[in-house]
Amino acid sequence: MPPAEQSRRAAEICALAPVVPVLVVRDLAHAAPLARALVAGGLPALEVTLRTPCALEAIRAMAEVPGGVVGAGTLLTPEDVAAAKAAGAQFGVSPGATERILRACEELGLPLLPGAATASEVMALLERGYSVQKFFPAEAIGGAAAVRALGGPLPQVRFCPTGGIGLASAPNYLRLANVLCVGGSWVAPDALVAAGDWAGITRLAAEAAALPR
Repeated sequence: MPPAEQSRRAAEICALAPVVPVLVVRDLAHAAPLARALVAGGLPALEVTLRTPCALEAIRAMAEVPGGVVGAGTLLTPEDVAAAKAAGAQFGVSPGATERILRACEELGLPLLPGAATASEVMALLERGYSVQKFFPAEAIGGAAAVRALGGPLPQVRFCPTGGIGLASAPNYLRLANVLCVGGSWVAPDALVAAGDWAGITRLAAEAAALPR
């Protein structure tokens, strides 16, 4: 899949809701009900990070939830890309971007949201054809002001800022012309997931889905 097509598909996914939940699934039994709760609240695009032993199985389970668009986050190697694709991931997210990761996603046809943190990284990805990128770690490297500043010389690039963003700070990003959505984990806090409080998570998701952009 050419980078331009990857970015087109990434833009479509980012347009589904103002927030993409960033999920760390520790118990496979939580995967499907968590996905159902988030989709019911209006957040259909779900990023499952490959940080736990059950992450790939969680992607497989979530991919069967009606209305959900499930992706794999924390892609670090071509092997991660292949495993995520085989598990049913419909998109991928990486904290940065390497030649091997980009090539693997392009060859396997997995739409990628590649990470960038500096103007040089943004430019390198744009040069390759990626006009939709993840800005990470957002809050730690300047927050919304940094994203706004990149929009001056690079207005053709649009971002999904992720990293340290919560309900209070999300609007600072979503009001920017070069932001499509934000990624955040606050919509699925560990305590609510562990307690199986799916109604509580749906309420948090609905609050996030209502954020203006």
